Amino acid sequence: MSLVDALGVTHAPVDLAQPPRIVSLVPSITELLCDLGLQDWLVGRTGFCIHPAERVQSIAKVGGTKDLNIAKIIQLAPTHLIVNIDENPKAAVASLALHIPHVIVTHPLTPHDNLALYRLLGAIFQRAAQAEALCAEFASAAANCHAGPPQRVLYCIWRDPWMTVSRDTYIARMLAQIGWRQWQSPTPARYPVFEFEPDLLAQVDLILLSSEPYRFTEAHVAALAEKTGRPVRLLDGEMLSWYGSRAIAGIRYLQQLRQTGAAVTDYF
Repeated sequence: MSLVDALGVTHAPVDLAQPPRIVSLVPSITELLCDLGLQDWLVGRTGFCIHPAERVQSIAKVGGTKDLNIAKIIQLAPTHLIVNIDENPKAAVASLALHIPHVIVTHPLTPHDNLALYRLLGAIFQRAAQAEALCAEFASAAANCHAGPPQRVLYCIWRDPWMTVSRDTYIARMLAQIGWRQWQSPTPARYPVFEFEPDLLAQVDLILLSSEPYRFTEAHVAALAEKTGRPVRLLDGEMLSWYGSRAIAGIRYLQQLRQTGAAVTDYF
């Protein structure tokens, strides 16, 4: 296969005689690398790279996904840096690229983009068999995930101000797997700011509150249901926004949501 990343850069498989030193600036990618059996080659991660906990705790932290400690990353002398277009600042990545030989850029936009992601990293880091095992798990989960009756949803990721996601994001395309169609802002922003106005609410059947990046709780669910007059549901944000190996559990989580029905834990 051609080892081309999201920016069209071609990469070569690592030489196992010279083990790589990997810094991952993407929480879901850090988890994927561990699931590919690469944790011994990981020398740096962000503070948000928290899974799998027992394997990442000994890996050095290099700041957050946005506020990177560039000097510390350079000091770790990585051979490979793994970043994401949405999650990491372009200027910081460009600065790091002056010091790190290989920068692998990721940008999955649909659940099925995970298959190419598994194979790309598996091939670069000589873990093709483990990557194919993940592909088989993903395919099995996806084959058992079916759309239910269509619902118009509003997926909230922040408050003060209220923020959501556009339909061209990974999250929205995950929701679409079970027939949940994300509300589309009239603005072109990928993460639009909005207000709960009558015109917006008329376009929404169900409001979804994510557990991250804002930590919504059941108290927010009850208050928002009373305010809007719409059913509101609290969802596990990691399951819907983390790609990589977490996407396998995410697809299964979606299927559970569809099977239980939105009314089971709603407040309205």
